[in-house]
Amino acid sequence: MTHQEVASEPVRRPAGRRTGGTRPSVWWSLAFIAPATIGLVALYLWPFLSTLVKSFQDVPAFGPATFVGTDNYRTLLGDGEVWEAFGNSALYTVIVLLGIPLAVALAALIEQAGRGRTIYRVLFFLPVVTLPVAVGMVWRFIYNGDFGLLNYVLSWFGIDGQYWVADPRFTIYAFGVVGIWMGLGINLIILGAGLQAIPKAVYEASALDGAGRVRQFFHITVPLLSPSIFFVTILTVIAALQMFDLIFIMLRSVNNTALADSKTIVYLFYEKAFVQFDQGYGASIAIVLLIVIMIATALQFRLQKSWVFYG
Repeated sequence: MTHQEVASEPVRRPAGRRTGGTRPSVWWSLAFIAPATIGLVALYLWPFLSTLVKSFQDVPAFGPATFVGTDNYRTLLGDGEVWEAFGNSALYTVIVLLGIPLAVALAALIEQAGRGRTIYRVLFFLPVVTLPVAVGMVWRFIYNGDFGLLNYVLSWFGIDGQYWVADPRFTIYAFGVVGIWMGLGINLIILGAGLQAIPKAVYEASALDGAGRVRQFFHITVPLLSPSIFFVTILTVIAALQMFDLIFIMLRSVNNTALADSKTIVYLFYEKAFVQFDQGYGASIAIVLLIVIMIATALQFRLQKSWVFYG
C-alpha cells in the first residue's frame, strides 16, 4: 500500500463512542447535583438576593416598594436601639465562648473514662436534639423569680433570688448559661473526635519523661486539639450572633419589662420586619449582621495562624 493510499484511508473511530453532543454521564451528573443546587438557590441564594434588594427599598405592608438608596443604612448607623442590640449579641457571644474551655475539659475527662463513655455523650447531647421551644420553656421555669428552681436552691444557702428573666441586669447572662448548656453536647462530640485522633504513643512517651496528667493536658492535648477547638469556636460565634429563640420564648410576654433592654440583633430584625412591617429596614439589619459574621469569621481565620497547631 502506497503512502497516498494510506493518507486517503478514512480514520475509523472505535465503535460505541460518541463524537458530538453531551455524554450520558454528564446528564447523570447534572441529575445528581440538581436537588442540592435547586435547594441552595431556592433556600439560600434567592433569599439573600431578595433581602439585599429590599435593604435599598422602603417596603410597606401594603403597596409597591420604592427605592430609597442607602437611607436604611444611614438610619441604622444612627439608631441607638441597633447598637444596643449588637452589644447584647456581642455580650452573649463572649459568655457562650466561655463554655469552650469547659467543653475541652469535659471531653478530656470523658475520653479517660473507661466505662459509660457513650452514656455521658448521649446525656450531654440531649439538649442538642431537644426543641428550642421546649428548652426555653424549661429554663423559663427554672429562672422564674417567684417559684423558680434556681431561687429555691439559692435559698438553701441563704441567698436572695432574683428575677433572672425580668431584670435587664441579668437576662443576657442568664441566656449565656442556657447557651453554654445547649452547645455543650455538639462541642463534646466534635472535641471527642479530635481527642481520638491524637496518637496514644505521644502520651506514653511523655509519661516516660515524667509528665503528669495536668502537664499532658496543657502541653499535648490542648495543642493537638487546637484544630477542633478552632472549628468549635467558629460554629459557636456564628450561632451566638444569630441567637433568637431564647429571647422569643423566655422574654416575650406582656408584662416583661426586660425585653426592651435585652433584645439581640436577630430579635430586633424580627421585630422591625415582621412586627412593625418595616421590611426594608429589617433587611438592612440582616445584611449588616451578615457582614459582621463574615468579618468575625475572617478575623478568626487570620488569628488561628498563631495558635492552631496542624502538626
